[in-house]
Amino acid sequence: MPTKKANKETKKIDLMSSPLDVIGAYKPKRGEAYMCDAQLEYFQTLLLKWKSNLIDEVDRTVVHMKDEASNFPDPNDRATQESEFGLELRTRDRERKLLKKINSTLTRIDDGDYGYCDETGEEIGLKRLQARPVATLSLEAQERRELSERQYRDRDDRYR
Repeated sequence: MPTKKANKETKKIDLMSSPLDVIGAYKPKRGEAYMCDAQLEYFQTLLLKWKSNLIDEVDRTVVHMKDEASNFPDPNDRATQESEFGLELRTRDRERKLLKKINSTLTRIDDGDYGYCDETGEEIGLKRLQARPVATLSLEAQERRELSERQYRDRDDRYR
């Protein structure tokens, strides 16, 4: 029977979600100021862990693709392998974009801008930042942006 430790090691990590389950949620202390040193340190640790996981996965992908690269004589096998590699590369591209966002967010922490909305300057909120540590907009600003995108997208569709 496998141990709990073995199960955790073999469990697939969702790299597109932050490693919140590994680090745990931040519990603010009573009367604690928004984006105090403890909160900034928590989010910096969370982001660095996430970045590390993504970089490790990139290294694993390179090794996997080198090891698995074969020239199968059967066209169906070749097509399956190319399809799998294509999917894996698209996933890595999404993760590359996420790494850029994480690096940008780490810079915002260093600059003292982290946790505040780019559009309104209001606090983004701890719960939103724990759900999406790379968020740059408050929930309300994000909803306004998405609504605007939907409205303009619908308007563009009418003229096609």
